[in-house]
Amino acid sequence: MHEKINYVEFSAVDLSATKAFFTQAFGWEFVDYGEDYSAFSNQGLDGGFFQSTLSSTTANGGALVVLYSQDLETSLQNVEKAGGVIVRPIFSFPGGRRFHFIEPSGNELAIWSDK
Repeated sequence: MHEKINYVEFSAVDLSATKAFFTQAFGWEFVDYGEDYSAFSNQGLDGGFFQSTLSSTTANGGALVVLYSQDLETSLQNVEKAGGVIVRPIFSFPGGRRFHFIEPSGNELAIWSDK
């Protein structure tokens, strides 16, 4: 679509650990493009991870990418089992509930549900 968000790229301090986390927690699959870049698709929005020494959190002004879940408690358990760190436990907000987590490369994401 013309001038719509089409792709998102994340930094990754540890590209291998980040790929393993998203594969274990959410079943994502990756295609590597060299040693410093790995792409994912079919996750609501396509994107990739690039090797970097930086990470993104809301505390440092980073955008918050939010995933949707039909079962928030199970998603939280999957994040923890895969090595994610919960930085904001499940809370309610107008329209639903969500939690925030840090993946192995230090990027903060959230998962929400309307259930």
